Amino acid sequence: MTSVDDEELIKQKILRQLISQKSAAQESQAYEGPVVLTDETFKDFISKNENVVVDCWAEWCYPCRVVSPVVDELARKYRGKIAFGKLNVDENQITAMEYGIMSIPTLLIFKNGQLVDQIVGALPKKLIEVNILRALGV
Repeated sequence: MTSVDDEELIKQKILRQLISQKSAAQESQAYEGPVVLTDETFKDFISKNENVVVDCWAEWCYPCRVVSPVVDELARKYRGKIAFGKLNVDENQITAMEYGIMSIPTLLIFKNGQLVDQIVGALPKKLIEVNILRALGV
């Protein structure tokens, strides 16, 4: 039979292990591809990731369909360094209005939760990549 002190020590050890595992998981958080964002999840996503690029798009937008595979490719290439998200502006108008999205596609670039740059329009992949890296200092 264990004493109360022994049980408390075991609980503390388990708690330290869980905290350690959670911290390690957060540090190495890497998404498989762009994360689908909503008005409800947007702020949490940009606050939990140091470097973030959000593709603001709509289903009917042809230039958005041109940029989408570029965003997917960059998300794979910079996995673990830059978190990519996709926000459908038709379905998430609160966030679109908050960031003044007037034209799509628009890529919003965040560093430590702060908007540092925007890319508007369907630019060539290399130009998108260079602008993202410059804005984030990656």
